[in-house]
Amino acid sequence: MDIRYPAILEPQKPKGFFVRFQDLDDTFTEGETEEEALFNAAEVLTAMLEWRMDNNQTIPEPSIGVVGARYVAPDAKTQAALLVRRSRGDRPMSEIARAMGTSWPAANRMENVRHWPSLKQLEKTAAVLGHRLIISFE
Repeated sequence: MDIRYPAILEPQKPKGFFVRFQDLDDTFTEGETEEEALFNAAEVLTAMLEWRMDNNQTIPEPSIGVVGARYVAPDAKTQAALLVRRSRGDRPMSEIARAMGTSWPAANRMENVRHWPSLKQLEKTAAVLGHRLIISFE
């Protein structure tokens, strides 16, 4: 599962870039250079996904294959929380906690965007959800 959203960079005059997200109408930013615009895009994407998760708002699936888009990922802790939430589906957190051999509050923290889970916690959670933890640098 990959958490990257398509961002459209629009050059602005006399300089700079406006960035908007294909799947999140209320998420946009800008930057003087393409590098700065993409950095700001990752920050605003993280903030908006955190807000949506905190407020139980719908989080759309990222569109795939958007022509001309740059795919932007939120920060690692937000990705982890969102991956756990999506993988869990409708399974109650109490069931996940029992399978992990931990308490409900400890299992519930895995979906908290302000919690920094350890690799061990992520690996165990992924296994309980029928997945494998894979880490990459980009």
